[in-house]
Amino acid sequence: MRLDKFLKVSRLIKRRTVAKDACVGEKIYLNGKMSKPGAEVKIGDIIEIVFGDRKIRAEILNVNEKAAKDEAKEMYKILEP
Repeated sequence: MRLDKFLKVSRLIKRRTVAKDACVGEKIYLNGKMSKPGAEVKIGDIIEIVFGDRKIRAEILNVNEKAAKDEAKEMYKILEP
């Protein structure tokens, strides 16, 4: 699955266009490297998202094409900084 789609489906970022812009704006890292919106994600990958002064690190636990609001939280696990 594409990174921008995963971020939207998992609800880490609410819109796919915002996820794409964040990737292009160098605010998303996949496994420690700056990532493009089309990068493929898989189970076990680590995503880092920079929101101003905050940084969120999450491990991908599940990759689903679609997820209900309750299921979206099960797609990743927030890691301690």
